[in-house]
Amino acid sequence: MPSRSAATPALAHAEDLAAFVEASPSSFHAAAQVADRLERSGFTRLSEGDSWPTAVGGRFVVVRDGATIAWVVPANASAATGVRVFGAHSDSPGFKLKPKPTTGRLGWLQAGVEIYGGPLLNSWLDRELRLAGRLVLDDGTSVLTATGPLLRLPQLAIHLDREVNDHLALDKQSQTQPVWGLGESESADILDELAREAGVSAGRIRGYDIVTADAARGATFGRDDVFFASGRLDDLASVHAGLVAIERAADGFDADHIAMLAVFDHEEVGSGTRSGAAGPFLSDVLERIWLSLGADREEQMRSLTASWCVSSDVGHSVHPNYADKHDPVVQPVLGSGPILKINANQRYATDAAGAAAWSGWCAAAGVASQEFVSHNAVPCGSTIGPITATRLGIRTVDVGIPILSMHSARELAGVSDLWDLTRVAEEYFRG
Repeated sequence: MPSRSAATPALAHAEDLAAFVEASPSSFHAAAQVADRLERSGFTRLSEGDSWPTAVGGRFVVVRDGATIAWVVPANASAATGVRVFGAHSDSPGFKLKPKPTTGRLGWLQAGVEIYGGPLLNSWLDRELRLAGRLVLDDGTSVLTATGPLLRLPQLAIHLDREVNDHLALDKQSQTQPVWGLGESESADILDELAREAGVSAGRIRGYDIVTADAARGATFGRDDVFFASGRLDDLASVHAGLVAIERAADGFDADHIAMLAVFDHEEVGSGTRSGAAGPFLSDVLERIWLSLGADREEQMRSLTASWCVSSDVGHSVHPNYADKHDPVVQPVLGSGPILKINANQRYATDAAGAAAWSGWCAAAGVASQEFVSHNAVPCGSTIGPITATRLGIRTVDVGIPILSMHSARELAGVSDLWDLTRVAEEYFRG
């Protein structure tokens, strides 16, 4: 990224996001990056298996697999103090290594992969890809690993498929297995590559969670550098916004609520895991905070009624080439501010009270906001928002930034929107 990236706070923020995404090729790396960065900022790292100290005045971070939760408790906190949660997710659509992952034919080495989530498959063609994730060793310990550019999904030349521009469609099994070398599969093992990067012996590997990631670094471009393109903006853009916001808000924090960043895994596949939003991670951490504050069950319920969750995930910008896919009136566009996500069928958790609260936080931060609603004939996806609201009964509002190329290997955002989301998140934390 060119040096002009630091010319404005928004461009400097985009440069920081590029570095964060580059260091976070998997959900496990993203959770570790959040924890490491907060620890450098003065937060205390806790383990779920340890006894936790009193929470008052503390800054803590807990990591569970590819998820992490951090919080800041004001010195005046009581047993019924409310919580302001900024929620996001660490995983992105792509491919995941299968068992017996080293395959190949006709002199090519290939990697056996399974589709993870709902990636835009054609966007992964003809790109250099990395492998990243965790290895679990024979002694039960986990180590992170990440390769440099290693794989590629080469597209069939147009000379061999003259109608390719009319009907490009990939067979999800036979045409999505990337190449990573030359030779016979019996003579090589892709796990050797991952073990070498982790500094361990491949013979010690007993389990692994390994995904693909685009190897190219995020970059600004366009007139006046208004655009930012990167892999995994869904949803590392929100993770990064919440991370920067809680870093900034923790300095001299004296609000009347607990500020919390909750980063979940597995949103792209439904969130139904121990580290997903539908699992017990957030409720477990909240209960332990309440216990450290001496809260009984009634006080815990009172705390929830005084709490908020901002669920942040990317949404669709209006696309200039496909305007008919968007609502004809509500048309958010890159560069015009974060979005408030609304759906009559509660695919997003926003209601009138949430809309009013979001408007207030944006106004206090001096940030313009847009609204997003789907075209009636084009159903929308969902987020961690309704899941969190259902599990905890906490007031929840769904927000994010508008992007193009959602679920592509490389997505497109507006530089100013990334910075504005962070500014609103900081205001939300500070209260």
